[in-house]
Amino acid sequence: MTVSTRSARLFQTFATLADTLVDDYDVVELLQTLVDACHDTLGSTAAGILIADEHGELELVASTSEASRLVEIMQLSAQSGPCIDCFVTGAPVSVPSIAESPTHWAEFRTSALSHGFASVEALPLRLRDTTIGTLNLLSAQPGPPPREDVVAAQAFADVATVGILHERSLRETALLAQQLQLALNSRVVIEQAKGVVSFTRGVPVDDAFELIRDFARRNRLPLSRVAAGLVSREIVIDDRF
Repeated sequence: MTVSTRSARLFQTFATLADTLVDDYDVVELLQTLVDACHDTLGSTAAGILIADEHGELELVASTSEASRLVEIMQLSAQSGPCIDCFVTGAPVSVPSIAESPTHWAEFRTSALSHGFASVEALPLRLRDTTIGTLNLLSAQPGPPPREDVVAAQAFADVATVGILHERSLRETALLAQQLQLALNSRVVIEQAKGVVSFTRGVPVDDAFELIRDFARRNRLPLSRVAAGLVSREIVIDDRF
């Protein structure tokens, strides 16, 4: 990727994220756009986002691959890992060598290495004193990513955080909790839809998700609405995919 192409993609990503800052934007689509940009533009092997629900418990909302999803789930299950520490402290956590990570991250380390990841950067989704989740960049290569990539990823996360909070975090706590809970509920339906498409089309789960996204984009429908339609059979899986 040339410098000019990379710059163009960065600008396009920021423009896309900014376009979501309206009353009826799709939170899941916003966060999926963010992780996709980290993979496609910044070169991360995989990326995922964890968001806190109304009780402050982290849940996986967006990921670029099944492998990254499983690693994130492992951290949630063990309540241990760089993403957990990042959320608790509200500060970035850099792990240039997962193989040499702390012993209390044993479950995370085993899962990450088994899926081919060698390093990770965990960045907070934070606005002032409010941390609502983490953006996690996984790489198959050991060592820290280029500083400019980390800066860009944090900027992506900051824009997304503003979009989610939408300047209502201090004034409308109940509305924020409802919005985030809706995103988490939507993700559950998306996972179900991935299973439906994977089974009926005979494709891997990652490919099934791409088919769902392509359909949503071509028909200009929210990702969560398409997923719900697939699960309820209101959307028929045919050659349009």
